[in-house]
Amino acid sequence: MQPIASRRTFLRGAGAAAIAVPLLEALAPTACTMQASAMQASAIEASGAAAPKRFVAINGGLGFHGPHLFPSTPGKLSPSTPYLKQVGDHLDRMTLFSGLSHPEQQGNNGHASEMTFLTSAQRPGLAGFRNTISLDQLIAARIGPQTRFPYMALSARGGSSMSWTASGVNIPGESSPAKLFAAMFLDGNRQKMDAELAALRRGRSILDTVGGRAEELGGRISGRDRHKLAEYLTSIRELEMRLQQNEAWVQRPKPKVDIDPPSDIRDKNQAIERQRLMYDIIALALQNDSTRTITFELGGLNSVPAVQGVSSDWHGLSHHGRDPEKIEELKLIEQAEFAAFSEFLGKLRSVDEAGTDLLENTAILFASNLGNASAHNWHNLPIIVAGGKYRHGNYVAHDAENNTPLANLFVELARRMDVDINAFGSSTAESVRGLETV
Repeated sequence: MQPIASRRTFLRGAGAAAIAVPLLEALAPTACTMQASAMQASAIEASGAAAPKRFVAINGGLGFHGPHLFPSTPGKLSPSTPYLKQVGDHLDRMTLFSGLSHPEQQGNNGHASEMTFLTSAQRPGLAGFRNTISLDQLIAARIGPQTRFPYMALSARGGSSMSWTASGVNIPGESSPAKLFAAMFLDGNRQKMDAELAALRRGRSILDTVGGRAEELGGRISGRDRHKLAEYLTSIRELEMRLQQNEAWVQRPKPKVDIDPPSDIRDKNQAIERQRLMYDIIALALQNDSTRTITFELGGLNSVPAVQGVSSDWHGLSHHGRDPEKIEELKLIEQAEFAAFSEFLGKLRSVDEAGTDLLENTAILFASNLGNASAHNWHNLPIIVAGGKYRHGNYVAHDAENNTPLANLFVELARRMDVDINAFGSSTAESVRGLETV
């Protein structure tokens, strides 16, 4: 065990990146860590049952230039803008929103709203800020045990992800398609499986020890700390349950696919190709029912992406200051992003599932946490919802000055995934105008 800053303790383990021990007055500054498999995969058995519901959230942290996306007037979608042309084959399966945002997203830097895109917590990164649970983790807590991967938190750049635990801890993002493929489809030998089982059991032992120690504190802590301790013990019990579930998954065979394992694209400037490869892995994960909840952070570059016609730094182009030449280069990059997204939608539409298709059974949020990236403005976000058995094909414009809470949409997306809530974060309603089920 090692001391860590802020007198906090983190437990790392299967299915959740970390659980933060609350800052208790009586708790010494120690850390207990547990190593276990972060993600696992399985295939659904052919049973004739209804296809499962899925949720995917995709965020472009460097924004999408609004004039190249939004039509001049609301109504039926058509390929009337440069970006809508890229997804023209799927306009009947998507709804475009403007006038949505989270309130109070000014933070400690211009990109801080990326931290809270799926949580709607306010004033990200400023003094006293503590993030809250992200939408995907709320869903995963409800349905995660049904698949080998309770969720996937993916990132084109690695490091962080869009996903946050109930304790406000960021879940590390996986950026290697090769590792994901291996985890989903490649069985280890008996020795490797035994080692993984042993690691899971060691993790349970550590949780027993830490949980027992925490309960011993119950008789000598303040009332204020007692509430924090109760939350912590609940997190411990949830993680213990997850470890037990993972132990059962380790011993089940993985699905077989007639596909060669992918090789990771090492060149970071091949940003669009890296996105395409990750989209392929996401499609495989959904098709084989390895998971039903995925987040994908598209990332960006402080360098020149390998896109024909682009010779400038991507991040710099996002701060175009209305320079027409910079906007034209930025358009080439973002058109490529929309084209890659369109290919992903096409893959999902091509997979038949119980008389429908994989896109019909998957609600996809494709968006950015910035409305005007050039000014780091977090109002009027570009929001697309695709798939999910909704009535699609329209551009729905909410009030550009008095934005509708984006979290209203999150409540609807969670309820679609059978999470029984009537509020989430900064929501003011259980649905959002313009999104209706079929």
